[in-house]
Amino acid sequence: MPPLDVPALVDHHCHSVLTADLPDDALAGLLTESDRPPAPGTSPFDSALGLAVRRWCPPALGLPAHASAEDYLARRRKLGAREAARRLLAAAGLDTCLVDTGLATAAGRPLLPLGEFAEASGARVREVVRLEPLAEAVTDPPGQWARAAREALAAAAAGAVAVKSVVAYRAGLAVPAERPSPAAVTAAATAWQRAGGGRLTDPVLLHELLHGALEVCAELRLPLQLHTGFGDPDVTLHRADPSLLADFVRAAEPYAVPLVLLHGYPYHRQAAWLAQAFPLVYTDLGLTTSYVGPRAAAVLGEMLELAPFGKVLFSTDAYGLPELYLVGAAQFRHGLGTLLDGWRADGACTAADAERLARAVAADNARRLYAL
Repeated sequence: MPPLDVPALVDHHCHSVLTADLPDDALAGLLTESDRPPAPGTSPFDSALGLAVRRWCPPALGLPAHASAEDYLARRRKLGAREAARRLLAAAGLDTCLVDTGLATAAGRPLLPLGEFAEASGARVREVVRLEPLAEAVTDPPGQWARAAREALAAAAAGAVAVKSVVAYRAGLAVPAERPSPAAVTAAATAWQRAGGGRLTDPVLLHELLHGALEVCAELRLPLQLHTGFGDPDVTLHRADPSLLADFVRAAEPYAVPLVLLHGYPYHRQAAWLAQAFPLVYTDLGLTTSYVGPRAAAVLGEMLELAPFGKVLFSTDAYGLPELYLVGAAQFRHGLGTLLDGWRADGACTAADAERLARAVAADNARRLYAL
């Protein structure tokens, strides 16, 4: 079945890429969310994502689809990482990329700066500011820490299109509706600074950051993105269930700040419910669409069971490997096309309905939400 004929995509959540030549095992390691080496005798290429890479990426490098991993890696080495990245990104057909700049390296190498990424991808590029690293750089006295963190965010986000939080990794998504008291924040900031600062994991400080982010996002009229669902081994999966955000969503309603739930899997149906129940909530599948390989159409269908069509967004969450951009785009086009072809054949929608839905999810919803 041919890929869905949709216009160039707006990737509303992604990261920059590497153009450094990598050893084969380091490159393969970026085909998994794990930061551990694979089990003996296994390879990340032997996965649903690995199959998708071998399906969609070899033709961009001059090989037949489903070329072996060995042949693919050899061809990539021959071309060089920079030329391979250029070809893979061009094949993805991306119009706009909203890039989370909270990650600066992959496999120990620096990611391309935004300007160089824009040149390599041929896409318009805008920045998404990550909340937690900004706060970790704040060194003001504990009694002034919360104010200083909000000011740092406001300054960094002034030219951005969104703010993103990874509180799911740090403390889980059960964020209370009530903001921590100033005394509690000061005590937590004192303890954190005395311990040497560094990675923020204190729930009091993280919850203060999120409530402060609502104020900043309301002032700047920016959406707030939230990681949900699976990720690297730092996440405790059941604490990343987006349904845990319900209290925080209710607290956010007076601010009128859109909350964008990223990834979701295996809780994508909970994310869809939140988008259906709360006007401010939007959602996507992100890297899920790549990772589930041939099941992409089925998982997209599960998201669209409840989520309003005008509140579902496309993203790749590509990071490090340019392959992940092409796979994410191709899996989305093919999966949504397969799903909507089935709906049309069953009489569930017209061709015009399917085209409107596809254009909305591919680009139009993101353009509206982020005022692109």
